[in-house]
Amino acid sequence: MTKVKLYPIKFQPIFKEKIWGGNKLKSVLNKKTNLLNVGESWEISAVENDVSVVANGQLKGNTLNSLLAEYKDDLIGEKNYKSFGTKFPLLIKFIDAKEDLSIQLHPNNKLAAQRHNSFGKTEMWYVLEADEEANLIVGFNEKMTSEKYLKHLNNKTLPEILNFNKVKKGDSYFIDVGLVHAIGAGVMLAEIQQTSDITYRVYDWDRVDAKGNTRELHNDLALEAINFDYKDNFKIDYFKNKNQTNKLVTCPFFITNYLALETNTITKENTFDSFIIYMCVDGEASIKTEYSTEIIKKGETILIPAVINTFQIIAESAELLEIYI
Repeated sequence: MTKVKLYPIKFQPIFKEKIWGGNKLKSVLNKKTNLLNVGESWEISAVENDVSVVANGQLKGNTLNSLLAEYKDDLIGEKNYKSFGTKFPLLIKFIDAKEDLSIQLHPNNKLAAQRHNSFGKTEMWYVLEADEEANLIVGFNEKMTSEKYLKHLNNKTLPEILNFNKVKKGDSYFIDVGLVHAIGAGVMLAEIQQTSDITYRVYDWDRVDAKGNTRELHNDLALEAINFDYKDNFKIDYFKNKNQTNKLVTCPFFITNYLALETNTITKENTFDSFIIYMCVDGEASIKTEYSTEIIKKGETILIPAVINTFQIIAESAELLEIYI
């Protein structure tokens, strides 16, 4: 790789065909793929065998891993490089659920490291679109014990004890490790998570694929990872003030802010010692640095390397998620 001055980087989406996937990633977010039933677009990924490739500029064609090996803390920040080395810590996705996803949960860092040599999978959702009556499943709807849970699981009545939330555009949820959850049919969302592809599927609505096969369940693994604590604070309350940064999620693994820009130019100072990722969830905006300008439209994602200290975001109308560590 010829070393060049770093600039805002776009990556080629990695598409995932799913039994529950639809066509909104193509029809609404203008994703270019010939796959059918596209459930996920991995926007930035360092998951093994699914590593993102640069789509723009002089570094086009290079992988995220090769960038990190070459640019180190210039790409992700000094503290992040000390913590993660050459393992990029976040996985960024758009997800379209034409049908209900399985009921599932994710392990924490300790279990994931022991069992899978992986990070855990703390994540959050931001809803881009939701059909009328569409819902997300988040947690239990009553106090739960392992005995009660297993009884419903074995009787195939698990949905009776799950918390269904009707959702609309702009709703956001924090999905901690161990939390039982599922994306419901008719929901398209952005997902921000730790770099991990470890999912414990516990119930899949008894559906089968085109060949009559059911999908694998992971109930033994899930039992040690599940969090039975009853909570109802999963939905995130946040401000939507125009032309300023609004805090959305702050956790040890990522920080996400919401920006709604209207006919404005804002100057951003990177004081975080971190890369910054922008997901455009509506409209379009220009990211202008000293040496370059990149446009991001609805459904696109861009990474601002940590070494870029100052840049401008220019938009007539745009909604962005801002993500960093």
